[in-house]
Amino acid sequence: MEKHDKYKGVIPAFYACYDAEGEISPKGVQALTRYFVKKGVKGVYVNGSSGECIYQSMEERKIVLENVMKSTEGKLTVIAHVACNNTKDSMELAEHAESLGVDAIAAIPPIYFHLPEYAIAQYWNDISSAAPNTDFVIYNIPQLAGVALTQSLFDEMRKNPKVIGVKNSSMPVLDIQMFKQAAGEDYIIFNGPDEQFMSGRVIGAEGGIGGTYGVMPELFLKLDELIKAEEMNDARKLQYAINAIIYKMCSAHGNMYGVIKAILKINENLELGGVRKPLTSLIDSDMSIVEEAAQMICDAKEKLFNYSLR
Repeated sequence: MEKHDKYKGVIPAFYACYDAEGEISPKGVQALTRYFVKKGVKGVYVNGSSGECIYQSMEERKIVLENVMKSTEGKLTVIAHVACNNTKDSMELAEHAESLGVDAIAAIPPIYFHLPEYAIAQYWNDISSAAPNTDFVIYNIPQLAGVALTQSLFDEMRKNPKVIGVKNSSMPVLDIQMFKQAAGEDYIIFNGPDEQFMSGRVIGAEGGIGGTYGVMPELFLKLDELIKAEEMNDARKLQYAINAIIYKMCSAHGNMYGVIKAILKINENLELGGVRKPLTSLIDSDMSIVEEAAQMICDAKEKLFNYSLR
């Protein structure tokens, strides 16, 4: 098996699962995990942005990861995002993740204060030290974290042998090339922005981690297959179809993840609840958008199964 092969492919970002009272739903977490196993994705990225981690307690994040690990059947690569906005809590989550046997941990940089690069490197290395037998993935999402992964910081982090690569969610696709060119084949770069999955893969990303993969995994799995087969005309058409769905989901008053969970209830009979405040809940007028996006996904899948993309 090639180095890091278990990370190469389509890895959906795991959604927060709540019950009717807005608390973490172990039942929902287990159902969503089994759904991903059934769909045949490469793995899951747990407790990241799509998992609403910034609005959850450490104990809640532990409960989510424990229930994911109970339900993977050994068929999914599991990357656990463990960053909190202080080192102590992040290290505790890293240690907990390693104790459960995850494949890798990941972390954004500390947010709010703009720390110097040596402090960010120390933060990431401290987290990694709490899970010394587990791979570490840098999560670069400057538009939300307010801090960008620079080449010099990436050079410093590669001195840590547990660092295997970058989940790159910055918008310039060129960043993927720069990180890949700097790191070489010993490191893996994940495409982050779902709307540029094709572009990211073509320019050097070996896999992708994305927040909309979970609502339409068949489409991203097919897109990955087309790219590997160098069927670029069909790949481009499918990327455009995916993007139209994403734009539709983003057009609601409520938060996109609320739209996604409502679609999963319609299309997959999954009960995952809503979103946690201050994220905005869906309103009545959003349901037409939910239904339209749900149908767009079904229509796109039907075209794939009938090989009528051409």
